[in-house]
Amino acid sequence: MKKIAKTALFTIIFLAVFVLMAGLILAFLPTKSKTNHVGISPEKAAILRQNFAGPHHQFTTSDGEPLFLRRWNPDSIEPAKKDIAVLIFHGITAYSGAYDMAGKPLAAGGYTTFGLDYRGHGLSGGNRGDNPGKERWIADLVESVRYVKRLGFPKVIILGHSLGVASAICAADAIPNELSGLVLLSGAYEGRKGLSKPLPFFEKARIFASSIFRPSYPAAEYYREGMTVTKDSLFNFRYTLRFLTMLNVKELRLPKTLNIPVLVGVAIKMNYSR
Repeated sequence: MKKIAKTALFTIIFLAVFVLMAGLILAFLPTKSKTNHVGISPEKAAILRQNFAGPHHQFTTSDGEPLFLRRWNPDSIEPAKKDIAVLIFHGITAYSGAYDMAGKPLAAGGYTTFGLDYRGHGLSGGNRGDNPGKERWIADLVESVRYVKRLGFPKVIILGHSLGVASAICAADAIPNELSGLVLLSGAYEGRKGLSKPLPFFEKARIFASSIFRPSYPAAEYYREGMTVTKDSLFNFRYTLRFLTMLNVKELRLPKTLNIPVLVGVAIKMNYSR
């Protein structure tokens, strides 16, 4: 009986060591990029942030991380619009600089417009393509709204695109009485079946192992067949598993008591080029 117990214990220890070693190997195994995109480090982002010459703001979150806000100013401000600010929440892989196509026309229409770079994106601080979790994510969004309000804009309208729609809904759920409107464009919900090939088992195992042994490492690459990848180094195509799984977009709902205008724009055909 003792011999059987020893054999079983040895087998369990052997399997545990084997799984541990296999996980470590998978977690640190170098992989070839499908996008060949070269991003920047948090240190480089800090340098670029300090040297940025255009209209912008920077604020520090409640946990000490610097977040960057791009600003588009109108040439003149009408009295009816002076208290209103539009705050843009960008899509996945992007940053506020990619939203000139929205910021400039809005400013030309007389609305002071801001664009937030999420933590770990663009010129904001933080580990690239990462976030500690859902609560911190929402806190960043809420703090950005309140920062804009402190700049002298009591009425904040959030414009969210793709992942930014999920961000806008999160903010509206957290502070429904502090927003004056929502513009939700091409919300991130669920990819069309067949649009992307499922990840091979080995790739899934590698990402999962990395999430356990080095959770802050962006092991997952955002990639779709046929997409054109920008050379802009401020875009980000690599993410941690905890970032990609922190939100279940199917569970997001606007508060039933929300009493502000909401404009929803849905694309008939999406272009996934970057």
